[in-house]
Amino acid sequence: MKTTTIKNRIVNTIISAAALGLGLAALTPNGNLVHAQEAANAAVEPKVIAISAKKFAFIPSAITLKKGEPVILRLTSADRVHGFMSKPLKIDTDIAAGKTTDVTVTPSSAGNFTVICDHYCGTGHGNMKMKVAVVE
Repeated sequence: MKTTTIKNRIVNTIISAAALGLGLAALTPNGNLVHAQEAANAAVEPKVIAISAKKFAFIPSAITLKKGEPVILRLTSADRVHGFMSKPLKIDTDIAAGKTTDVTVTPSSAGNFTVICDHYCGTGHGNMKMKVAVVE
């Protein structure tokens, strides 16, 4: 073999060993894989849930999220500006007609929550609500 080929193999072996060592460093001393799984979950793209708003409803009218798991709510409106607000979930945004608004949410506690439209949109505005269940 050529000297260059041998050197390349040695360098590749060292790089592979270093990468393996970094992967093992995520494990706790007692072999618990929890931290390694959390690190793997953090690298995954958040789930996207499409929600549309129209006079006087959100579609879907109910969603379920997992506590501590980030999710992107992809909000759209075809008819006018609507609000999308829930203080417990720390959400307060506008949904402009004809545009897409992405909101990233990571629920910190389990429970049942309500999202409301906080922009008056007509006589049925008071009933424009969405249920959000956050599970463990």
